Amino acid sequence: MIPLWQSVTPIVIFGVLFVAALSVRILREYERAVVFTLGRFDHVKGPGLVLLIPLIQQMVRVDLRIQVIEIPSQDVISRDNVSMKVDAVLYFNVINPEHAIIQVQDYLPATNMLAQTTLRAVLGQHDLDEMLSERKKLSTDVQAILDAQTETWGIKVSNVEIRTVELTENMVRAIAKQAEAERDRRAKVIHAQAEFQASQTLVDAATILSSIPAAMQLRYLQTLTEIGAEQNSTVVFPMPIDIVKPFLSLLETAANKPDVS
Repeated sequence: MIPLWQSVTPIVIFGVLFVAALSVRILREYERAVVFTLGRFDHVKGPGLVLLIPLIQQMVRVDLRIQVIEIPSQDVISRDNVSMKVDAVLYFNVINPEHAIIQVQDYLPATNMLAQTTLRAVLGQHDLDEMLSERKKLSTDVQAILDAQTETWGIKVSNVEIRTVELTENMVRAIAKQAEAERDRRAKVIHAQAEFQASQTLVDAATILSSIPAAMQLRYLQTLTEIGAEQNSTVVFPMPIDIVKPFLSLLETAANKPDVS
């Protein structure tokens, strides 16, 4: 006949192991345990060894590491009525395990849904040009709004990165035409400015030449030199106006002299 203590020992050992399995938890450095006693919040434990009273206390593990959420592509209409698709990446971590478990049912999908609605709301207040040129500023605005709204959940939003702004084909063609028109406008403005500067330079040169007769004579000689270097069959000799002027004066006097006959 087997002694009673020998038959009871395996049951006791099994019971002790079962109780130990229910009461002993080991948490990693980045984990915390939110402990509830009879359904009421008790305290936050960890990391390391955590002892629980079986059937009376329960715990919920919380990861404190930074988590990454890909915000799916959102249909956004900008302030200037341009339709586009925008996606982003959200970085956050839990800083208050108690609030992350008690204040919100499931903080991960809740943060994801809040990020989607906030992204659409913020981008809808800006024009397309601002979305393309000030993406970093818009990401910072979304991050600040999310961080303020998730603070009560014990969550810290550290960064939001807008990855892609995808336009429709019609809008891409319209932007290309606008860019081409802008390039043509700049080219015409530059050409007009160059013409103005050239004409101004010519006016200044003419003023100098007209004020100094010797400079005009030198210009005549330079022109003759250039014509002769080109080996032309016909040479046009520019007559200085100072030589012709006395003859013009005589002709004008003779024309104005009264007829005595």
